[in-house]
Amino acid sequence: MAEILVIASHRSGELNPGTLEVITAATELKQATGNKISVVIIADKPDQYVKALSVGGVDEIIKVSVPQAEFQPDYYESVVLAVADERKPQLILAPHGVDAWSFMPVVAAKRRYGCATDVFEIRYEDGKPVAVRAAYAEKMHMELDFPHKETVVLTIRGNTYKPSETSATPAISEFQAPAVEPRTRHIGFHAPDTSGDVDIAQAEYILSIGRGIAEEDNVEQFNELADQMGFTLGCSRPIADNGWLPKSRQVGQSGKTVSNCKLYLAMGISGSVQHMAGMKHVQTIVAVNTDAEASIFNIARYGIVADLFDIAEELKQHFQ
Repeated sequence: MAEILVIASHRSGELNPGTLEVITAATELKQATGNKISVVIIADKPDQYVKALSVGGVDEIIKVSVPQAEFQPDYYESVVLAVADERKPQLILAPHGVDAWSFMPVVAAKRRYGCATDVFEIRYEDGKPVAVRAAYAEKMHMELDFPHKETVVLTIRGNTYKPSETSATPAISEFQAPAVEPRTRHIGFHAPDTSGDVDIAQAEYILSIGRGIAEEDNVEQFNELADQMGFTLGCSRPIADNGWLPKSRQVGQSGKTVSNCKLYLAMGISGSVQHMAGMKHVQTIVAVNTDAEASIFNIARYGIVADLFDIAEELKQHFQ
């Protein structure tokens, strides 16, 4: 039986939710292949993360104790190399992000493993992994295979897979961390300032605008409408690229994937592949567009072929 190693990520005593999304990606592969899933947790007190990691699909949790509570790339690099040398996994997966950037490619380079970053789809063909990621500024998707590579290292884009909601009772084991002299030490962590904006990925109700609003001066009326309805204002890529709304409001492959959204109101959005990829977990999509052939209608539960400004006015009157 081949093995998939998932490298857990955490910060300030909290498990990175992206780890659970990576476990979901691994679980989908397991269902197709029967591969074993082992999660490696590297921390000064790994026991504190065991409960959060005991989710559906996980067969084993490997605890590795290191001297430092916060992330340190030299510890992660040495531990992952040592575990991989012993286990010979087919895949090594981790959440895509600044931590993974600093050790996953190094692991791949030192052992000549296959490697790809910011992956949003994985599947098997003829028993070998194929990874899908974006290229040319998200304008196309490319499929990568890894000829003659027994082990492949991948970082998985966040908000692509839904975290598992089931619990499990995996086997628990311990692994002795190799002795290593770290080249850096952790002094402190400063979270980025997100004041004055929202986390669109976690919003439950989103009113999203696209090219159909025509002019920047029209953004404010939709911002007011969203507030009036109790929705969060989002947008497609052209709106963010034009600077009409912050990049943090963009939904799509190159923006955010909305993972908790219950109702998504798309106004004046044609429905590019990239934008629709950011809505893959939405429960209900309502689309408003004057073009009856717009791609957005292919995934919308409810479609309205009408002028978005007329619909906006009706909503404004309704929510007064």
